[in-house]
Amino acid sequence: MVRQIPPGKVLTYGAIARMMGRPRHARLVGRALWGTPSGRGIPCHRVVNSRGGTAPGWDGQRNLLENEGVPFHRNGRVVLERCLWQPDGEPPDE
Repeated sequence: MVRQIPPGKVLTYGAIARMMGRPRHARLVGRALWGTPSGRGIPCHRVVNSRGGTAPGWDGQRNLLENEGVPFHRNGRVVLERCLWQPDGEPPDE
């Protein structure tokens, strides 16, 4: 699922959990991505929380997103209105 997120777009942990049929397991998605080895082709930097916040303790995530053209608010959150990816047939993220 995460490999399908195009450059310049983001998806939330909660949206991924819902797509996998586990709507109340956003934190589980986060833990799974945290353990993803780098270099496996999984762009986990494109996954943010429901408010557009980046992962705590991962200072490079914002830089990776900005390099793809993802805009940020002054408060450091991703501008979800402009870059939230909606896979075909999925309901909008809340």
